Amino acid sequence: MKPLRRILLPLLFWLLVWQLAATGLALANAQNTGKALAWTAALAQGHVLLLPAPFAVISRLAELAGTALFWRSALLSLVRIFTGLAVGVALGTLLAALTWAFKGADLLLSPAVRVVRATPVASFIVLVLLWVRTGLVPGVISGLMVLPVVWETVRRGIGETSPELLELAQAYGFSRGKTLRLIYIPSVLPYFTSGVLNGLGLAWKSGVAAEVLCQPRWAVGTELYRSKISLDTPALFGWTLVVLLLSLVLERALSAGLRQLERRRGS
Repeated sequence: MKPLRRILLPLLFWLLVWQLAATGLALANAQNTGKALAWTAALAQGHVLLLPAPFAVISRLAELAGTALFWRSALLSLVRIFTGLAVGVALGTLLAALTWAFKGADLLLSPAVRVVRATPVASFIVLVLLWVRTGLVPGVISGLMVLPVVWETVRRGIGETSPELLELAQAYGFSRGKTLRLIYIPSVLPYFTSGVLNGLGLAWKSGVAAEVLCQPRWAVGTELYRSKISLDTPALFGWTLVVLLLSLVLERALSAGLRQLERRRGS
């Protein structure tokens, strides 16, 4: 009951704040323009252009959810960004192992990873748009943004592997594969999990931002941009809510899978 209350109370509070702000803005605008506006209309709609009420947004979202465009855009955005995330995680893990094991690789590759981490997302989107097809840009950007995060955390995990355990493995004559499986992987796995979960939010936000700029045919970011230029503010809020919900679902699913993997490795 307590976890449910911790979720519902903040949600209800901010919905109330949103509702009051939308209603107040609608009534103030009606008064300034000299038009009469009923309380019921203000409560239901809010200021449709600047700040629509929660009911108006949910109604518009329900309309959108009844179309094939909605589901295709949401699904393809999810596929693009998750694919980019998976590739970024794999490359980040591989680069972390290479730069830790070989000084030459560290000398050549670590500066490049740090440059990727420091470069603004918008710059990368514009550059990648010159090199790859529009539909691939969100996935590439997501992968690029998550790569440095995973690289840093996995590298830290490798560095903090217990020296005593490594000495024990050497004393018992463990092969490299056995040392990797029994010592390095269990030691690095919590860092890997943290890196993936931290990179997920960054990958999702940067991927949607890339969709807004490059506008693939079927994408949540494309629909966000279309809602903005058509001044369909309830739809803009609705698509933003879709982004939040998809991010939350993906994070919960990924977190559950990684925690399960940790428990299996620990058992």
